[in-house]
Amino acid sequence: MNVMGILFTNDANIGDLTNKRTMASLPFGGRYRQVDFGLSNFAYAGIRHVGIIARFSYQSLMNHVGDGEEWGLELGEGGLEFLTPYASSVNHSYRGKLESLSSNMDFLEYGNDEYVVMIDSTVLSNIDLNKVLAAHVASGKDITVVTCKGVCNGKKVMDFALKLDDKGEVEDMVCDFAAPEDYQASMDIFVMSRQVLIREVKTLVAKNYFHMDRDLCMGGWRSHKVTVGAYQYDGVVMFNESTQEYFEHSLALTDKATRDGLFNGVHPVYTKVRSRVPTYYGENCQLENVVVADGCMLDGNVKNAVLFRSVTVSENANVENCVIMNDTVVGEGCDLKNVILDKNVTVTPGTKLYGTRANPIVIKRGETV
Repeated sequence: MNVMGILFTNDANIGDLTNKRTMASLPFGGRYRQVDFGLSNFAYAGIRHVGIIARFSYQSLMNHVGDGEEWGLELGEGGLEFLTPYASSVNHSYRGKLESLSSNMDFLEYGNDEYVVMIDSTVLSNIDLNKVLAAHVASGKDITVVTCKGVCNGKKVMDFALKLDDKGEVEDMVCDFAAPEDYQASMDIFVMSRQVLIREVKTLVAKNYFHMDRDLCMGGWRSHKVTVGAYQYDGVVMFNESTQEYFEHSLALTDKATRDGLFNGVHPVYTKVRSRVPTYYGENCQLENVVVADGCMLDGNVKNAVLFRSVTVSENANVENCVIMNDTVVGEGCDLKNVILDKNVTVTPGTKLYGTRANPIVIKRGETV
């Protein structure tokens, strides 16, 4: 079947980590960006006609993705296209996904794709979209929402959650609500026919409705204008919707089962290839539960951490529960606990930084501390 993919870069601001980048371009897992997961899901399913909807701060994302070669998106008809505000008719901030789709209607209406799969950049998974598409077609529903258990807890406010009956049919939906444990969280993956999507976007935006979750899915379902089904995903899922969630999920990668489930589930996760020298491990270097990318210089002690490319940890430095991004230098004798260091940070010798698991310290890109 012919399928179009749409990836939302997500403009959520989680503080210093996204002040100058989109959620899609946020580094994750040592050598990846969050956009890599959605694009790899598309690639494995053979979806080659992909649009990336980006509103602002997308230059680094464009540099990373390029023409999509690493994901096979430069092959055949369709290919990869960045859908930016400059290529659309909207000159203000998008008020929701429906409006962003409306402003890129030319992309939606072009071609002969029968179905559309939409993915957000804040929810990371390694999912077989072919199975989701097959389940959607078999269900006969207008919309299929991919869901997962174990996220709703009655405390965390969910953007969108669904309650299913014993037969897996949708029984209730809530938006912006602390859904109880018997609800399943939406993974912000939606499947529908292209014609249904075009019809509903035009109808709803004309009435000043802009939100995929609340207006199209929940509103349409409750008013019996659309039918909605759920596809339950049982693999590793990470909702990186806050700095604290990003930090916890980064450190969770030090667990091999979690790491394998996310990066080597049903398919590999592809990213932009960068050639770096192998990591150097000094004579006195001690590592425990550490994810290490290439090009690092490690002479200190590191425990429960994620180190991106070309990180330096100097002699007598102690690093614990930290996420350290590309080209950052931790000086001699430093002591860091529960810290996120963005790219190109310099931590001067002897510096001590102590955050907590609930509130890690974040050092902005390029700073010296």
